[in-house]
Amino acid sequence: MTSSTVRAGTIGVFATAAAAAGIAALGAIAGSAPAQARTNFDGMWSVVVVTEQGDCDRAYRYPIRINDDGSLVNAGSSSFDISGKVARDGKLVVRLSYGDKSATGRGRLSGAAGAGRWAGGACAGTWTAERRG
Repeated sequence: MTSSTVRAGTIGVFATAAAAAGIAALGAIAGSAPAQARTNFDGMWSVVVVTEQGDCDRAYRYPIRINDDGSLVNAGSSSFDISGKVARDGKLVVRLSYGDKSATGRGRLSGAAGAGRWAGGACAGTWTAERRG
């Protein structure tokens, strides 16, 4: 799907907002901060969000970057805000927003994959993630 898909529907927001129901606008804070707890999940991830309830777009894929400190960042060209954090044990909470729409999600990463649930507005569904680098 393209970034225009995200701009089209509510799931674009969750997808962008929910994917991980818990991802929000965080700047890339890498090496300039004092030593921070490193997670095993830093790097690029591909997230697929699927709507199971409501009339939002059926599915959407987008890139997310997890920084060394576990913070989440939009790694794509679509303009959505994402905030959230991945704990050292892989649990995550994320919030995404696009315009006046938003969604939150919860789930867990383990190794090079992850999954969880999201909800935003009248829509809800699942998300899966795969490490890309």
